[in-house]
Amino acid sequence: MEEELLDELFATILDGDIQSAPGAVQAALDAGLGPQKILNEGMIAAMDRVGELYECGDYYVAEMFTSAKSLQAALGVLRPHLQQSDVQAAGTVVIGTVKGDMHDIGKNLVTMMLEGAGFKVVDLGPDVHPSRFVAAVQEHNPDIVALSALLTTTMPAMQTTLDALAAAGLRQQIKVIVGGAPVNDEYAEHIHADGYAPDASQAVALAKALMTL
Repeated sequence: MEEELLDELFATILDGDIQSAPGAVQAALDAGLGPQKILNEGMIAAMDRVGELYECGDYYVAEMFTSAKSLQAALGVLRPHLQQSDVQAAGTVVIGTVKGDMHDIGKNLVTMMLEGAGFKVVDLGPDVHPSRFVAAVQEHNPDIVALSALLTTTMPAMQTTLDALAAAGLRQQIKVIVGGAPVNDEYAEHIHADGYAPDASQAVALAKALMTL
């Protein structure tokens, strides 16, 4: 019975069935399954599979996005139970699109994928001034700060944000990852970020890897 319920939840997320995902979580809870088990074996496992399918070319951004949306719907039901049972997050990530850049679709997908991997995510939205990143780090004490830029003209704001974190004495206590269409490994190295990810799936893998350092 447990396996059937977890398989059903796994399938709703893998298939991007946004309507059915909350009910699948509720059914598992009603059957007495623990929130951690539901999260790990039903939801995180499904998003891991989504990432694998994306990496091998069987899923595209559209499929990954609908799976992430179904995950969000499922988390809406599960999150209060996770909080009550004091389940430990995989880590905390502060994320935002840098100052001057209003794009947020890619950032939103990364946010959902990180949540699907068990991270607590503080999403600051688009057009985030460096001072807001500094304030968020001071408030939430994250493990990772994720910066997104979708325009070549806003890429320098990544450097400005890193400089602001350093000036506030916060740079050494966090890992900073960057991404977005015009960004690459070379630019990440140039601004002394801790890592670069070209897409949401690899952003999750990078975040997990940095948590082990």
